[in-house]
Amino acid sequence: PLWKLILISLPQLGVQALWCFICAKSAPYMRHLGVGHALATLNNAAGPTLGLFAGPIVGVASDSCTSKYGRRRPVILAGLVSIWIAGMLFSLAEHMLSGPAAVALAAPMYCVLDVTINVLQTPHRALVADLASEEQQLPMQVVFVVFIATGNFIGFSSLRIYDVPVEHMRELMLGFCALNALCVGVQLLVAQEVPLAGAPRQSLYAPVVAVARALRGSPRLLYHLATVQCLVWVGNTAWNIYGGQWFTASVFQGDQNAPEGSEEKIAYGEGNAAFAHGGQARSVLQLLSALAIITLLLRRWLRPRLVYAPCIFIGGIASLLAAFAVGHSGAFAMVCMTLSVMPETGSFAIPFGLVATLNKRAEEEGKQVSTALQMALLNCCVTVGQQICTTILAAIEGSLSLEKALPCVFILAAVAQTIAGSGALCLDDSPPGEAPSADSGMEADETMEAASTAVEACA
Repeated sequence: PLWKLILISLPQLGVQALWCFICAKSAPYMRHLGVGHALATLNNAAGPTLGLFAGPIVGVASDSCTSKYGRRRPVILAGLVSIWIAGMLFSLAEHMLSGPAAVALAAPMYCVLDVTINVLQTPHRALVADLASEEQQLPMQVVFVVFIATGNFIGFSSLRIYDVPVEHMRELMLGFCALNALCVGVQLLVAQEVPLAGAPRQSLYAPVVAVARALRGSPRLLYHLATVQCLVWVGNTAWNIYGGQWFTASVFQGDQNAPEGSEEKIAYGEGNAAFAHGGQARSVLQLLSALAIITLLLRRWLRPRLVYAPCIFIGGIASLLAAFAVGHSGAFAMVCMTLSVMPETGSFAIPFGLVATLNKRAEEEGKQVSTALQMALLNCCVTVGQQICTTILAAIEGSLSLEKALPCVFILAAVAQTIAGSGALCLDDSPPGEAPSADSGMEADETMEAASTAVEACA
């Protein structure tokens, strides 16, 4: 029944809420522990790097798991345990240890937490895909969109509980761990998996070999999309991970380490509140725009590139305004942050949908396709974009103050997304066998495959 599938997909809400919170407050928390700005930023690079390798390995383990409890549930339960252990040790570092020892504990625990959050996306979606019928795919993708936006709204709303959230990391992390435990508990009680019997054991090297085979002979469109995806996520990372610091340090000129009652401490609290308000508005726009994109794809009113490119350009304009026009206006900053979600929303649907469409037609022609692995490549481009943004910002922070360095990352975001938008306009999104200029859209069932993959990049 559909209501059971909705409950089974509920953990997406918990994971998304935790991801939204931890991305925004990871670097400030490391600063709270005494790490310099540049090193606190650079700490964000480890998780995505390990995720490139951990994701495929966990995917293979899940696909070949012969546990009597099913293929997905053991992996999901292990992920929940990892979230609790890594999340609580990360947040308790300052209470258990002090000085460099606290940093030495928190840094690797954040890395484990980041990797776990990324890895858990696959079994959650795979479990729903295993149990849903073809007719249930459309409503379930709408459910995923709603849960993702709701999770982000919860994550941003949590930032309003305390003026300086990093001083209450223990309480906030406990809340998010409990939320994930509740969601997974409901999922495990409702889901009924059939154990996999007689599945051949796969080597841990199998994902690497499979990716290499998939890349060989892949269409040119895949590499075009991969480049655009990477550039888009250079910009998205500037907002998702460093937007909160920009609000507090650059727009409101606050300082989280300032004495209690000082102007800088009060300004930091005001900046954090403005960031939370902007994030809530951003989550609402994310939901509305995602549903609008799904509708456009279903109705075939516009070609995918004509939907994707404007989304990217809107984000580029928001980043440009953040770098040069916002100044110390909190209201203007919130408007820019709200609009910055458009490239992210587009990147959840269009690139993956084009690959799905292209491969479906190739499959009908009898050609061998590797849709899942090609989509995994696009998802890896997300982490590449994160690495580029993080590394460049860390280098800038080595010579500039945080207040002056953060606007520079929005200049980088604007340039990257302007190039990405131009590249998206040049995508060959015409169905095979048609000229690129033909005015026709994707078939409805293929478009739904695009919508279904929209949630796949949300980690």
